[in-house]
Amino acid sequence: MKKYALILLLFIASFSFGQTKNIHLTNTLVIGQMDKSEDRYAVEINVTELLTDAGVKAIPSLNVMKLGSDAAGIISDSIQKIVTAKGVDTYLIISIRGFDKKFRTSNRTENLETILNSGNLYPLYREEVTSVSFEFLFYRNGAFVGSDIIKCGNISDRDSVIKRLRNKLTKRIVKKWK
Repeated sequence: MKKYALILLLFIASFSFGQTKNIHLTNTLVIGQMDKSEDRYAVEINVTELLTDAGVKAIPSLNVMKLGSDAAGIISDSIQKIVTAKGVDTYLIISIRGFDKKFRTSNRTENLETILNSGNLYPLYREEVTSVSFEFLFYRNGAFVGSDIIKCGNISDRDSVIKRLRNKLTKRIVKKWK
């Protein structure tokens, strides 16, 4: 009976840590889905820097789009040509899932266009909140590849959110994404 309980526990645990087993990032376009342009800029630049430091060729979406434009513009033909010419094969979409520690990775497998057209409900930081959860969705050739979620706790201001994200993301890139 103990064997069955252990096997069941391992089976359940394997599904609760995200769907990022075979991402193998090489060339990535980082897209932040935040309403405030300064939040989007901060997240995209920091994630791009961490990916580059880990040996992944990464480009923030701000390098291929005009400042202040909507992330859904990525799917236009002209932007797609630019992105393809730069050798990008994977789109990494970052959004804020919420301000609770109980979030799990979602089962969202919509196509890239649907995800880019969906909005974001949460700012990067909100007063009286101590944790924030970031969701990372990976798309390759317009098809869903995987997702991951990072929970940043013990935050007190906008800068501490970025600091915690950088610390957790550095480890996650090496262990699961690369």
